[in-house]
Amino acid sequence: MSILLQISDTHFGTEQAPVVEALAALARQLRPELIVLSGDITQRARPAQFRAARAFVDRLGAPVLAVPGNHDIALFDLWARLRRPYARYSAAFGAELEPVHRSPELMLLCVNTTRPWRHKHGEISGRQVERVAQLLEGAEASQLRVVVVHQPVAVTRDEELSNVLRGHAAALERWARAGADLVMGGHIHLPYVMPLQGLARPMWAVQAGTAVSSRLRMGVPNSVNLLRWGADSASGCCRIEQWDFSADKQAFWLAKVTEVWPARA
Repeated sequence: MSILLQISDTHFGTEQAPVVEALAALARQLRPELIVLSGDITQRARPAQFRAARAFVDRLGAPVLAVPGNHDIALFDLWARLRRPYARYSAAFGAELEPVHRSPELMLLCVNTTRPWRHKHGEISGRQVERVAQLLEGAEASQLRVVVVHQPVAVTRDEELSNVLRGHAAALERWARAGADLVMGGHIHLPYVMPLQGLARPMWAVQAGTAVSSRLRMGVPNSVNLLRWGADSASGCCRIEQWDFSADKQAFWLAKVTEVWPARA
C-alpha cells in the first residue's frame, strides 16, 4: 500500500503555528511514504519564508516532491522575478522544477505551471504536455499515474473559472490517452475530488485546500489530502482522504473519503 500526503498552499509567512504543529503530528500518525507540495509554499518568496518551509517539511519524515506556485516567485523584486525567478525556490527545494517519482505502485510527475511574466495565472506548454505524456506511456500497469500542477485543471464553481490552468484542455486530452489517473493541484484553497468528463479514460482532479495558512476562503478550514493506493488490491480502489483542521480539537481529523477506480487496461 502506497500512502501519499498532498500539502498545498502553505504560504509560509502567513502560517499558523498551532496548525503547523497539528500537521506535523498528523504526518507522524499517518507515516506517508511520499509528500507532495503542490505550490504556493511561501507568501512572498522571501528567503526566510523558504527556510521556514524547508525546516517544516524536514520534520515530516518522508521524501518531498515539490512544484513552485505563483507566490514562490518574487513579486516586488523585479530583477529577481525576471532574471532569476526560481533561485530562492531552488535554494530550498532543489534545482529540478519538474521532479519525477517512480515506485512499483506509483508514478508521480510534477509540472511547473508558473510563468515569471504572469501575476498568478498558470500556463502549460505543448512541450510540457508531451513530456508528461511520454513518461505516462512508459508506466507499468501496477502504477497509479499522478500528474501534479499548481493551478486547477477543473473547478466546481463558475467564479473560479478564471483560475483554471491555461492549456488544460489539450493537456487533459493527451494525458488521458497516455494513461493518467489523477491530476493534483491547489492554488484556490478549496479541496475537492472531481471526475473529468469527456476523456479517453477515467481521470479525476484532486484539489487541496490551504494546509497551514491563515488565508482561508469561504469558511473552508485548513486541509490536506491523503492518498492510499495498493496495486494488488482486489478492488482496484484508490482512496482519497480529506483531513481538515479542527480549531476545537487543535488537530486534523478525517473529514471526507472519496473512492475512485482507475482503469488499469
